[in-house]
Amino acid sequence: MFDHFVWSVVAVPVALVVVIALLADRLPPARAARVLAWSAAGTALASVLNVAAFAVVAAAEIPVIAGYFGWSYQTVIADTEQVRWVPWLCVVLLVWAAVAAGRVVRRHGGGRAWAAGLAAAEAHDGVVMVRSSAVDAFAVPGRPGQVVVTTGMRKILTDRQYEALLAHERAHLAQGHPLLVLLSDLAGAVQPALWWVSGRVGYLSERAADEQAAAVVGDRTVVAGAIGTVALAAHGRPPLQDVRFASFARPRRPGAIPRRVAALLGHQNAGGRAWPAVIPAVLAVSSLIWTGEALYDLVELLVLAHDALH
Repeated sequence: MFDHFVWSVVAVPVALVVVIALLADRLPPARAARVLAWSAAGTALASVLNVAAFAVVAAAEIPVIAGYFGWSYQTVIADTEQVRWVPWLCVVLLVWAAVAAGRVVRRHGGGRAWAAGLAAAEAHDGVVMVRSSAVDAFAVPGRPGQVVVTTGMRKILTDRQYEALLAHERAHLAQGHPLLVLLSDLAGAVQPALWWVSGRVGYLSERAADEQAAAVVGDRTVVAGAIGTVALAAHGRPPLQDVRFASFARPRRPGAIPRRVAALLGHQNAGGRAWPAVIPAVLAVSSLIWTGEALYDLVELLVLAHDALH
């Protein structure tokens, strides 16, 4: 089982980060966001299942637990004799993953509950206008989804820029970006090697929404101008107070705004080849398959440990 651990918990997550760093900018942003989020989620799931399998092995090494289930703890210990540290490390990693995943779920759930209540009370044509001097806007997933905009945001935008803003936020809803962000956040939480992927998915989601907004408005310079205007106006000003709960309102990453503007003005990444997306997907699938073998090996070990006492 140790080879499965090395492949799925160590090698594939690191390889996925390297592949994403090399290929993400070569894919259309909408496709890249989907592939990266799902690949990271699959890789993280494989990693957690491997860790959980070894945590079961650790439990089976305890005489009291092994006796309760009718296993020979000596048989289990003999199987992991060369890597006795791995099962107990996996117990720690599993607890870490559970706590981290719980925090992400609570953060996303709390933000959505707050925003959904606000939207239900004040939505007009799918848009909720919040009275605040903060410069903020974000999409609230749901059925139907809503767009939350502060009066401070509306005040600084021209009508065309405001149209671009709404198109941008509606693109987040139409393309399922809140789910992709949640998946990547969970992946980064339970598998620290994938933490960087979470921020990358957030950036690519913004780029995909920029491209959709440019298609709706019909003028890429309007979208670029709106992004620049918002960035300048928001600089040094606190965000909407309750957005601290709304994790789907992505944090502003240094350097992201100039890159988004440059991509719009330079017509970058609107297209791109699709085939490189296969590489991260293959890595994730291979890790899941390898994990399936690890779980099979675990069952065989426990059957062997059971037979040793009967």
